[in-house]
Amino acid sequence: MEYIYYNPNPLNKNSAGDCTVRAISKAMNWDWGKTYAALCTYGMMMGDMPSSNSVWGSFLLDNGFEEHSLMRKCKTCYSLSDFCSDFPQGVYVVGTDNHAVTVIDGNIYDSFDSRDINPTYYFQKINQEEGE
Repeated sequence: MEYIYYNPNPLNKNSAGDCTVRAISKAMNWDWGKTYAALCTYGMMMGDMPSSNSVWGSFLLDNGFEEHSLMRKCKTCYSLSDFCSDFPQGVYVVGTDNHAVTVIDGNIYDSFDSRDINPTYYFQKINQEEGE
């Protein structure tokens, strides 16, 4: 398991509040702009902000992902590193209380080292295109 720096924000901003755009862009293999526009479209259709959990969650569900819960008795004793060990293969968008990150084949793609954060749910890519 590795942390791999990933920030597709066109202005290289780290504090833009765009973690969902960054995470989904990596999971979908899209650029930041295409991902942002898609989430804005979903937000407009749903009457909510593109960063809303219901908006980006619906987007992922409609694009070949399946949602799963990680609710455990000890929310603070299961880290993103633990998640990577438990799920060493596949494409995942992992959510916490206030952050979203991509895990691909056990590697964390994020704009900061988020190995110690505590995930609570995840979306697993189930429909992979040929060649991905």
